Amino acid sequence: MAEVRRRKVDDTAASAGEEDAANNSLGASAGTSEADKRNSSAAESSDHIESEDEKLPEEKFVEELSKNLPQGTDKTPEILDSALKDLPDRWKNWVIRGIFTWIMICGFCLIIYGGPLALMITTLLVQVKCFQEIISIGYQVYRIHGLPWFRSLSWYFLLTSNYFFYGENLVDYFGVAINRVEYLKFMVTYHRFLSFALYCIGFVWFVLSLVKKYYMKQFSLFAWTHVSLLIVVTQSYLIIQNIFEGLIWFIVPVSMIVCNDVMAYMFGFFFGKTPLIKLSPKKTWEGFIGGGFATVIFGIIFSYILCHYQYFVCPIVYSEELGSMSMSCEPSYLFTPQEYSLSVFGIGKSIRVIPFVWHSISLSLFSSIIGPFGGFFASGFKRAFKIKDFGDMIPGHGGIMDRFDCQFLMATFVNVYISSFIRTPSPAKLLTQIYNLKPEQQLQIFESLKETLGDALN
Repeated sequence: MAEVRRRKVDDTAASAGEEDAANNSLGASAGTSEADKRNSSAAESSDHIESEDEKLPEEKFVEELSKNLPQGTDKTPEILDSALKDLPDRWKNWVIRGIFTWIMICGFCLIIYGGPLALMITTLLVQVKCFQEIISIGYQVYRIHGLPWFRSLSWYFLLTSNYFFYGENLVDYFGVAINRVEYLKFMVTYHRFLSFALYCIGFVWFVLSLVKKYYMKQFSLFAWTHVSLLIVVTQSYLIIQNIFEGLIWFIVPVSMIVCNDVMAYMFGFFFGKTPLIKLSPKKTWEGFIGGGFATVIFGIIFSYILCHYQYFVCPIVYSEELGSMSMSCEPSYLFTPQEYSLSVFGIGKSIRVIPFVWHSISLSLFSSIIGPFGGFFASGFKRAFKIKDFGDMIPGHGGIMDRFDCQFLMATFVNVYISSFIRTPSPAKLLTQIYNLKPEQQLQIFESLKETLGDALN
């Protein structure tokens, strides 16, 4: 059946190629001005290619299939659609985007109020939805070939990856508590081995599902799934790690991306004239620069405010006394004002600044200069499949992936930044590693610490 369907598609593509050749011949005889007019019209109607003549048969096939994918920017609630029907399309889209932007911001604030657990659950849900949107594109594009087990394998690898990465977080931050539960100690000790065993099951499953004549397509889908996991799952794992360092390391970077996205849109909408990049024709230099300046200013002010609240700056640790997560601490020097000496034209002056504010400048510069390239990457991805959005969940915006394409890149930078300039070894992680040692090795560490601490006390 799959071979018959493919043959039909090839015949259709061949017929389309013959029709294009005939049209080209007629277009040539019609004169240069008519051809220019047709090319201009095609360029305006599509963001993805320059003219119909440049489409290959495979591209036309993909374009036809992509019509089945949801387009979020075209979906509007009936109430809003009727209320805004008299507005021009440009302003109608502006109002709809604005309304749902504020709804998302308010929802984000409610989740923050719910605490770290609510943030972690939300991160997991967003990750699953983003993965589903990416995989759905592959499923829609390649389902005509009747390839077996694509969806099932994709979701299996997602579960396996989450077991490994989220298990790593549990071992790092709750290993001491988990080790005391006898039936969980085995899972902690052999967590990586169990994760690899689960992956091997999926690997064998994939090999057994290979179908003759479709090897290339199936290996392409296998790579598709793994790239999706790399983009989505590993980044959400880093986001969880950032949350454990203190909510401020999650809230500030996420807010910077939101600020940059909103302000770049605003500056581009009202002042944009100079195109920035061909991948996103609507992006302008005016929006890029204006959004960058606004993000730096916002980052400094917002960081300064959050540094005054213990709820945001304290790392999240497991308290053995409370038997639960704790967010109480004495704020470190990073979040308390420090004296800095400045010399301007030979005149010395000291100022008091919270160190985290300096770090926020680095974060804001990355979010405004490099962060948008996550969006450009997503734009290129969508262009490859002739779609405007990853989904239609958020009217005026598209899918979840359309809103979080820059967030994942930012999460990686924040994690690398913390590891390079901020983080010190975690006592909980060190204790977990010590508990996994043999008794004589633990005793050796104890004697070394006893000797070192005795010298320090004396």
